Amino acid sequence: MQVVVLAGGVGSRLRPWTHSIPKPLLPVLDKTLLEHVVSSLPVDMVDEVVVAGGYRIDQIEEYFKASDAPFDVRIVPEDEPLGTGGALGNCRDVVSGTFACFNGDIISSLDASSMLSLHRKNKSVGTLGLWEVEDPTRFGIVGLDQSSRITRFMEKPRPEQVFSNLINAGSYIFEDDIFDDMPRGKHSIERDVFPKLAAEQLLSGQSFEGYFIDAGTPAAWGDAVKASISHQRWTKGIVPPGMTSWFADEATYKASSQQATVEQSMVGLGCSIGSSHLEASTLLERAVVGDGSILTSCLVGEGADIGSNCHLTEVVVDHGSVVPKDTVQQGGQWPPLTD
Repeated sequence: MQVVVLAGGVGSRLRPWTHSIPKPLLPVLDKTLLEHVVSSLPVDMVDEVVVAGGYRIDQIEEYFKASDAPFDVRIVPEDEPLGTGGALGNCRDVVSGTFACFNGDIISSLDASSMLSLHRKNKSVGTLGLWEVEDPTRFGIVGLDQSSRITRFMEKPRPEQVFSNLINAGSYIFEDDIFDDMPRGKHSIERDVFPKLAAEQLLSGQSFEGYFIDAGTPAAWGDAVKASISHQRWTKGIVPPGMTSWFADEATYKASSQQATVEQSMVGLGCSIGSSHLEASTLLERAVVGDGSILTSCLVGEGADIGSNCHLTEVVVDHGSVVPKDTVQQGGQWPPLTD
């Protein structure tokens, strides 16, 4: 089947990484974020991925033309922000039949093939993956009946409006009939489409357990890396015995772990780490960390050079940038923003 990935944003929360690399192409271990998103469906069920995006789409297209991904990628450009509904509606001329649709930064344990079974059983127009949370006020919530049909949908309710702790997990199975209920142009599928379909009993929902991460922020990116390591979401690279970190290959491991301590982190190809400490951090390929540095919950871009005796916490370091020795920084990005 076809899979639509909603990837219209510019990835502003992951800047400066996303200034030069679009978020769908950022690597989580040995796969791009987009490939992780699509992997909610078994690979043999996916024959085309339709990316609804407007930011650096040529870069995404060129990457997958040159890659060995087991599916074709088609770009449907979003020339102006269209919202979740408008971006999906923009795909109406290239999508047909039953298809999957995923928000572009979700890494989860969802098995969308089981959603598909429920979808067919209930003959629904749409079936939503659902996740349970304590505070659902930042999400869309649903009511379910005994046959797993959604009886009600409300986006971002106020506390006094909450009627459920099951939230929309940004993963869907749709029939192309859904386009009949979608207005043209910019709109929100959560506010303008789902409540109407729920009232008509045309939506189903399936909750799942395990993990659910919106990898669009630096903190959540670290969670996505840790979950991908612990749940073995990689085919290349190594997690050495007794360790909690992923290394791109044996040579990278040897260059990064002789003197360093590296915990719950991702270390990309060609990285080198001196006698330093890394915790819950991501180093993209060719990054270098000098001696005596401590990095906690940091995202270090491709080819970045962290000097000796740096103490960085929750910092996003741009690709190719140099952090001088003895730098101490809590939060924000490097280079620091200037007025």
